Amino acid sequence: MSVCMKRCVFLDRDGIVNVRAIPGYIETWDDFELLPHFPEMLRQVRAMGFVAVIITNQRGVARGIMTREAVDRIHANLRALLQAEHGLELLDVMVCPHEKVSCDCRKPQPKMLLDAAARHNIDLAASWMIGDTESDIEAGRRAGCRTILVSDEPSDTVATQRVASMRDLALKIKDILAE
Repeated sequence: MSVCMKRCVFLDRDGIVNVRAIPGYIETWDDFELLPHFPEMLRQVRAMGFVAVIITNQRGVARGIMTREAVDRIHANLRALLQAEHGLELLDVMVCPHEKVSCDCRKPQPKMLLDAAARHNIDLAASWMIGDTESDIEAGRRAGCRTILVSDEPSDTVATQRVASMRDLALKIKDILAE
C-alpha cells in the first residue's frame, strides 16, 4: 500500500511570517509582529490542501543574542496564536541555530527542507518555498521545490515566481499554487 505524499508550502520566517527586525533579531515574543496578510495567505494555502512548514535561519542563537529555548517559545506562541485567532496550523518549524555559512542546514543549503520532507512524507517536487531573499529561493531550488520570491526590490532572481509584497502574495497565491 502506498502512502499519499503531502504537498507543502515552506515559508521563510522573518519577512514572510513576521516583520523583519532591522537591524537585529527577533529575540522574544514581544519583538514578534505577525505580518497582516500572512494569515490570509496561509488560510488559502491550507484550503488548497498544502501543509505549511517554516524554515528559518536563526544565527542569533550561535551569537549568544538569544537562546534556542527563546526561539522555540516564539514558535510555540506563533503556533498557538495562529490556531486560536485564525484556526490555522503549521505542520512544523525547522530552525538552523548555527552561524557558519558552511553549516549543512543553514539556507541556502536545503537540509531543513529535506529533513522536513523525510519527517512528514512531503513530495518536494509538488511543493513550494516562499522567501524574501535569494538564499531562501536557492534552498528551495536545491531541495527540488518551485519557489516564490517576495520582494519589491529590482534584482535578478531564479525564483519560479515573484511578487512585490505579502499583500500581493495573499491575492495571487491560489493562482500560483494551481500551476
